Amino acid sequence: MENLIRFKQSDLTKITSYRNGEVKFGEKIQIIPKDEDPFEFLKRSEAKYVLLGIPEDVGVRANLGRAGAKSAWENTLQSIANIQHNKFCKGHQLIILGKVDVSQELSEAEDLDQNNEEDRKQLFKIVENIDKEVSHIIYHIIKAGKTPIIIGGGHNNAYGNIKGTALGLGKSINAVNFDAHSDFRILEGRHSGNGFSYAYEEGFLKNYFIFGLHESYTSKSVLDIIKDRTEKVKYNTYDEIKIRQTKLFQTEMKTALDHVKGDPFGIEIDLDAIPNIPSSAMTLSGFSVEEVRQFIYFFGKHKHAAYLHICEGAPSLGEDKNPQLIGKLIGYLVTDFMKANSSNLK
Repeated sequence: MENLIRFKQSDLTKITSYRNGEVKFGEKIQIIPKDEDPFEFLKRSEAKYVLLGIPEDVGVRANLGRAGAKSAWENTLQSIANIQHNKFCKGHQLIILGKVDVSQELSEAEDLDQNNEEDRKQLFKIVENIDKEVSHIIYHIIKAGKTPIIIGGGHNNAYGNIKGTALGLGKSINAVNFDAHSDFRILEGRHSGNGFSYAYEEGFLKNYFIFGLHESYTSKSVLDIIKDRTEKVKYNTYDEIKIRQTKLFQTEMKTALDHVKGDPFGIEIDLDAIPNIPSSAMTLSGFSVEEVRQFIYFFGKHKHAAYLHICEGAPSLGEDKNPQLIGKLIGYLVTDFMKANSSNLK
C-alpha cells in the first residue's frame, strides 16, 4: 500500500496511559508488524475493523471553508488508545492501519489562495490526487474482508470511501449521510461539497439518503439537482424533525434505512451537524451527541453496513482548554459502531 504511513507499536505505546487494574484499548489493539505486507496481514487477521486516518483539509479549503480538519486524526488516536477494553467492546477487534500520506498534497496546497480562481483550480486537482490515494487504500481494506473506520479530514473523502468500497465489492454501493449539508453540489471540480455527486455521476454511488439537511443552508440549485434524481437521492431536514416536529427521528431512521439497506452502504457522519463542535461549518443548532450515537448504532447493526466515516471535526479550531474533546467524541462513535456492527442483528 503506497501512500500509507503505517502506525507503529511504538506510536501506540506512547499514547496509551497504563494503569494498574485496568486494560486499555491500546494494550489490545492490533498493529501491523513492520516486516509484514499490510494487505496480507489484514486478510489473515481475525480483527474485523481497520482504523484509517486522512489528516487533510485541502478539500475543505477548495470548498471555501475554514481549514483545521487535518487535526482530528492525532486527537482521535489518543482517545481510542485509552478506551477501556472490557466485555462491552474489545480492543483486539480493531487494527490501526495508519494514515494516508498527504504530506505532499498539504505542501502543494499550503500557499494557494482558495479565493483566487486559478489557485482554487489547483486545489481541485490536489483533491483529485487525494481521492486516488484514499480509494486505493479503502479498496484493499474491503478486498481483505475488513470493515473500514475512517477518520477525516474533510467530507471530500466520502468520494474515495465510496469508490474504494464499490471497486472492492465489484458493484455500486449506497450511502446514508448524517449531515447539515447535502455535499451533492455541481461537478465544478473536486472539493468537500460534492463528494457524493461525483460518486453518483461516476456510477459508484447508487442510492443516497441525506439525513437532517438544514433548510437555511441548502441552495435551490442543490434541491433541484436532488429533485431530478428523486428515486435514487432522498433526504429529510433537521427542521422537519426537530423544529416543526412533523417527522420523528426514529421513524426517519427507518425510512433512510429502507432506502439504502438493499445493498452494502456507507455510514457518513459530518460532525458539523452537531452544535458547538469545532468544524469548518460549525453550527449552534443541530442534533445532539446522543442522537448521532443512536444513529450510528441503528445503521451500524445492519448486515450491509460497509464502513463508517467520521469527518470535518477540527480540534485546532476549538478551545485550547479542552483539545481532547473531539477525539473523545469520535472515540464514542467508533465504539458505538463496533458494538452494533459486531452483532449484525439484521
